[in-house]
Amino acid sequence: MLSAVTLPMPVVWSDDCLRHEPAGEVWLGVREPGTEVPARALVLRDALTDAGAPVVPARPHDDAVLHAVHDPGLVEHLAGIWPAWEKAGFVVQQGRDRVVPYLFPTPGMLGGLDLRTPPAVHGRAGLYCYDTMTLIGPGSWEAIRGAADAALTAADLASSGSPLVYALCRPPGHHVTRAAYGGSCYLNNAAIAAQAMRAAGADRVAVIDIDAHHGNGTQMIFYDRADVWYGSVHVDPAAGWFPHYAGYADERGTGDGAGANRNLPLAPGTGDQGWLAAVDLLCTEAAGYGADALVVSLGLDAAEADPESPLLVSAAAYREAARRIALLAPAVLIQEGGYHLPTLGQLAVAALTGAAEARP
Repeated sequence: MLSAVTLPMPVVWSDDCLRHEPAGEVWLGVREPGTEVPARALVLRDALTDAGAPVVPARPHDDAVLHAVHDPGLVEHLAGIWPAWEKAGFVVQQGRDRVVPYLFPTPGMLGGLDLRTPPAVHGRAGLYCYDTMTLIGPGSWEAIRGAADAALTAADLASSGSPLVYALCRPPGHHVTRAAYGGSCYLNNAAIAAQAMRAAGADRVAVIDIDAHHGNGTQMIFYDRADVWYGSVHVDPAAGWFPHYAGYADERGTGDGAGANRNLPLAPGTGDQGWLAAVDLLCTEAAGYGADALVVSLGLDAAEADPESPLLVSAAAYREAARRIALLAPAVLIQEGGYHLPTLGQLAVAALTGAAEARP
């Protein structure tokens, strides 16, 4: 149990992050309740404010940074797909109260044909999506945009001299590639923050991802770039875990980004010792990269009680990992996963306490 603490770290928050209610996910063909729920954000906010962290409202930003990270078509799709779905009348049909893609225009399907945008909303629902888990409903776009604004506000504060800032982003974002969303993520908040810090003058940004699942989206966005280094510790996708197709150790970057990507997949059942050793290796490589700014994809789902991963990490290990990571450079911590509501707040307080210990 953590002793009482007073956290000096700003918590950037948008009320809009509560508006996204996916009402479940379609997992292996079956609609299930899902764990990415609005209560996550409330648990996190309340635990951190109870620990003394000041809340800073997210400020609206324009789409310029979003378009520097994402295909503008993806942003437009996310903003408009729910109104179109509603207008088409699907919301009154059983099981169709959310946008659920059923067809995905993969390269194998198109066989070299140009990618068209189908006029029918149910046809284009999968145009920018790559799974059936990531549903969209009323209020989703406002929450997606609120999370991005929280990340951008945190990046602004860090670029103005704040040594540590936490963005309470919900929905999370690290599974979103330049032009495709999935994994309960819609815009890549960590990538948006990293790009904003580069635009504000940081020469090199390191992104360290400690979510239980590999941040395939962040990796892909920066895979051919030398100015942003990405490192991740996560459960081995070869053991049957999302994102399945990415997150392997031999993915090291390409072109200008060759060597600027590091994946450390862990076996299911890995606990504190193995996890912290992997975090240490990421810290060593990030230090060698020479970043002058840092983004942390703070997933709390590697914890031993979390229903979404087989890793067994304690709150004490999260505290120590965050302390070691925060020693590297001024940091923006971006909330990613973490789904066990009874322990989620304790884990967040532990992580932010550790980071604050590194930069008092």
